Amino acid sequence: METPSEENQDQRQDKRGCFECCIKCLGGVPYASLVATILCFSGVALFCGCGHVALTGTVTILETHFSKVTSDHAMLTDVIQLMQYVIYGIASFFFLYGIILLAEGFYTTSAVKELHSEFKTTICGRCISGMFVFLTYILGVAWLGVFGFSAVPVFLFYNMWSTCAAMKSPMANLTNIDSICVDVRQYGIIPWNATPGKACGSTLGDICNTSEFYLSYHLYIVACAGAGATVIALLIYMMATTYNFAVLKFKSREDCCTKF
Repeated sequence: METPSEENQDQRQDKRGCFECCIKCLGGVPYASLVATILCFSGVALFCGCGHVALTGTVTILETHFSKVTSDHAMLTDVIQLMQYVIYGIASFFFLYGIILLAEGFYTTSAVKELHSEFKTTICGRCISGMFVFLTYILGVAWLGVFGFSAVPVFLFYNMWSTCAAMKSPMANLTNIDSICVDVRQYGIIPWNATPGKACGSTLGDICNTSEFYLSYHLYIVACAGAGATVIALLIYMMATTYNFAVLKFKSREDCCTKF
């Protein structure tokens, strides 16, 4: 029969064992990959969700105020619908890719094994890590282009918004407001034969006061910010996967664990 002191000692050992186990598990978490995954999911969700709704609002604005003949903007409508389908694919792909990279980070930190067990890798494992480095680099470069492309509608809507703000200034009220126009045909969005193609004066002011314009403008800003967050997440992924690949290649015969 155990004495109370022996029971207390056993309880302290059990608590110490649980504490050491928790510290051991936390030490194997790939924090950089975890942060990058959260940032990637958030950025892609903002870009895809806000971009999809903003594109729909843009089509509504163009059809209502700038191109009232369907044949004039038929190609643009098809392109926007195609972009919306591409958005669905991007969201699905990055959801899976983020999970795969996070799992790869856990694997390389030996989180699925004992941290202090024998750590050996195979040629196949190193090749897979190298493939992730290359693929993440390609995706990072591609998303830099997406980030730049997402800034284009922000620039266009900002020009329209600043023109509407200029009409409300005291100096603009002293001149002919109808001479202040926004012609979307000069941006190549719709052909030059589209009617009316431009909005002037009070018509332009009414467009800026619509809910579609206000919502689309701010959604494009959020979508651009989401694309920027995704670029940052991919940069973190690149650093993490590159470090892991270096560890797997040069220290595969040693007992080591990565921190990424």
